[in-house]
Amino acid sequence: MTATERPILQIVGYKNSGKTTLLCALVRKFRAEGFTVAAIKHDAHDFAFDRPGTDTWKMAEAGAGFVAITSPHRTAWTSSRPASLDDLAGQAAHADLVLAEGFKDAPHPKLVLLRGEEDLPLLGLPNAAAAIVPDGWMPRAAVMPVFCRDDVDSIFSFVRTLLP
Repeated sequence: MTATERPILQIVGYKNSGKTTLLCALVRKFRAEGFTVAAIKHDAHDFAFDRPGTDTWKMAEAGAGFVAITSPHRTAWTSSRPASLDDLAGQAAHADLVLAEGFKDAPHPKLVLLRGEEDLPLLGLPNAAAAIVPDGWMPRAAVMPVFCRDDVDSIFSFVRTLLP
């Protein structure tokens, strides 16, 4: 299955809107149904993936543009250049589904997490499929399904309708 055939769902919103919490809850739900799930996160800033002093950190510090490590149980790699969501999803050939945090401009269905009225412009993102809001608040301008952030069961049921 190629990255374009594999379902990709984006979870987008501003900082502290609950993106990671929702993504992890959805991973658990899909895993409980037997799905293999890939999770991909976009960071708008720089990040530290390795720890100073490890062999892989030393390799990257020496100038290696791509560093990988593998063991009998897992593999990790880092690259000194950015990658698109579709490129990263292509690396997850074993997954049935890709859940992505961020990548606001990518062309996949999105759950848009809103903290309040100030976040409403996010509903204009391409392929916004549903608004996820704090309990007790209903956005006036929503022209799509709206779910309470804590109602993971309903969000999960809706997401299942988006999958082939």
